Amino acid sequence: MPPFVPGLELARAFYEEAVAALLGDTPHSAALLGWGSEVLGFDTSRSTDHGWGPRLQVFVRGGETSRVRRVIDEGLPDEFHGWPTRFGWDEVPASHHVEVGPLEDWLTARLGFDLRRGMTTKDWLAAPQQVLLEVTQGAVFHDGLGDLTTARKALSWYPDEVWLWLLACQWRRIDQEEPFVGRAADVGDELGSRIIAARLVRDVMRMCFLQERRYAPYSKWLGSAFRELDAYGVLGDPLLDVLAATDYAAREMTLVEVVHILAGRHNGLGITANVDESAGLFHDRPFRVLGSGRFVDACLERVSDRWLRSLPLVGAVDQFVDSTDVLSEPGVFPQTAWLFDAWTVEAKAD
Repeated sequence: MPPFVPGLELARAFYEEAVAALLGDTPHSAALLGWGSEVLGFDTSRSTDHGWGPRLQVFVRGGETSRVRRVIDEGLPDEFHGWPTRFGWDEVPASHHVEVGPLEDWLTARLGFDLRRGMTTKDWLAAPQQVLLEVTQGAVFHDGLGDLTTARKALSWYPDEVWLWLLACQWRRIDQEEPFVGRAADVGDELGSRIIAARLVRDVMRMCFLQERRYAPYSKWLGSAFRELDAYGVLGDPLLDVLAATDYAAREMTLVEVVHILAGRHNGLGITANVDESAGLFHDRPFRVLGSGRFVDACLERVSDRWLRSLPLVGAVDQFVDSTDVLSEPGVFPQTAWLFDAWTVEAKAD
C-alpha cells in the first residue's frame, strides 16, 4: 500500500495530473465535495480500508455530460500514485469515482431542492448541517463555470434571522434539561443524571458551533470538529470533567462553570441585548442552573420573521431529529419540511 496522503491532496493531484488533461478545453468545474471523511479533512490511514481513493466531481453543462463521461471512462489510468482508480466497497461495485454532470443536478440531489430558485427559510431548516458541510467544505480545484463558487457562498451560513432563531432553539434545549441532572440524582438515579449531563454536553458543543458560525458535522466527527473551534480552548477540559464526574456535586459544579462560559460567549457576540450570565437555584429546588430561558427570549427579540416566530422552538431538522438514516439520506430529510407547514397551520388555528 502506498504511503497515506490526505484525500483532499490526493484528489487535487488526481484532477491536475490525470483528469484535467482528459477534459482539455471543455468548460468545467472540479471539486471534491459530498460524503467522506476526507471532505471534512478528518481522514487517516484507517479511512483507506473503505470507500476511499482517488475521486472527485466534474461539473459540466448538461449537453456535455455523456461525452465527458465517455472520455473519462476511456482515458483514466488503472492506478494513480499507487492507488487503484476503480474500486468498490460493501454493495458498491468496483468503478471509477469521477462523478460527471451538471452542478445543479448534483446540488439538488444533495440538498433536496433546486438552489437556482433561491433558498427559502424552510429550505434552511430542512437541511442538516452535515449536508451543508458536504457542499461548503471539501476543496474546489477549478471553477471554470463560475457557479460552484457562487453556490458555496450562498450556502456558507444561515441568514441572520434564521441564525438567531436557531440559537434560541438551542438555548431552549439547554433550558429544558439543565435542572434534570440534579432531579435525577435527587432520586438516586446516578445513571440517569449522567445521561442527561452527557446530552447537555452535546447541546453545549452544538451551541458553540452556532455561536462561531460553523456547521456541525454528524456524531462521528463532532468532537474532532469541536477541537477546531475557539470554544475548545475554554470549554474542552470542563466538558470532559462533566463527563468524568462520578458524583452529582462535582457534576453540577462543572456544568455551572460550562454554562457560565457559554453565556459569556453569547454576550461577547453582541447580537442581542446583554443577558445576565449568573447561575442560580431552579425555582425553590436545590439545583443550580443557568436558567437559559432568558437567552431564548433575548434571541427571539431580534427575530421579526413572522413565520419563524409562529413555529414551536424545535429548531432545524438536526435539532429535533437524531436518526442517521433520516439526516444522511438526501431523499429522506427534505420530507421533514412538511412538519414546518403542519406547525404553521396549527399556529394559525390557535
